[in-house]
Amino acid sequence: MPRRSLLFSPGDRPELMRKAPGAGADTVVFDLEDAVAPARKGEARRAVRDVLADPEFDPAAEVCVRVTGTDTYRDLEVLTADDAATFDAVMLPKAESRDAVDHLASQLREHDRRVPVIALVETARGVLRAEEIADARATDAVAFGAEDLSADLGATRTDEGTEVLYAREKVVTAASAAGVDAIDTVYTDFDDTAGLAEETRFAATLGYDGKMAIHPAQVSVINDAFTPDTESIAWARDVLAARDAAAAEDRGVFQVDGEMIDAPLIAQAERIREYARLVDEWDGENAGE
Repeated sequence: MPRRSLLFSPGDRPELMRKAPGAGADTVVFDLEDAVAPARKGEARRAVRDVLADPEFDPAAEVCVRVTGTDTYRDLEVLTADDAATFDAVMLPKAESRDAVDHLASQLREHDRRVPVIALVETARGVLRAEEIADARATDAVAFGAEDLSADLGATRTDEGTEVLYAREKVVTAASAAGVDAIDTVYTDFDDTAGLAEETRFAATLGYDGKMAIHPAQVSVINDAFTPDTESIAWARDVLAARDAAAAEDRGVFQVDGEMIDAPLIAQAERIREYARLVDEWDGENAGE
């Protein structure tokens, strides 16, 4: 399934966790880390477990739990105390090495939860080791956290984001090389819809597959930005149909609307097709299958 949008919901707010899937996010993340005060961690663990074990809680979205990072064994011990409490993925905050991902995967196996890991890269050390983090066997996605990274660097956050651009590009490159999803950083001003749309479109041009959200109102904006539009889908159809026609005639070179098509453009068209299929925007009866 696609991960266009990942919506965080505080782990100590069961009423919000139950509502979260209704926002339309592809993934909901029940947060035991930043969204929960230290004194409420225990309460949050139990609240997340109870929501996950509730037979009436049956979301269409992927359900992920962001563990604390500092006490993951205790997190999993409480979450799995009820066999009915199931989740689809775990997010590892401040991922800084392959060993950290492997260790979490080992703990998940101990608790009979063999689910993939979304590794959140948000420190200088994590950025420098992004390739090994993405390559870890349990890693299914790499997320980029600009806010914590800026604090770690001592950098000043700007609207332009140039202070984190190197790291943002390194993370998406590492994810692409490993063949896993790349998830972009949060946009903290949830009232600024236009700014969110612009930043999300930019993330998509960098190659990101999705973006994290901190408010339900951000979800539809993010989903729209990562859903191929009709013009892109029409272009991809034309390219793939022309590719098939050229192959049938043993032609290695072909044009579409005056544009010479080569391997990178074919790969781009195939990416659009696959993502459109994931979000049910591709008609299988059309050309270019």
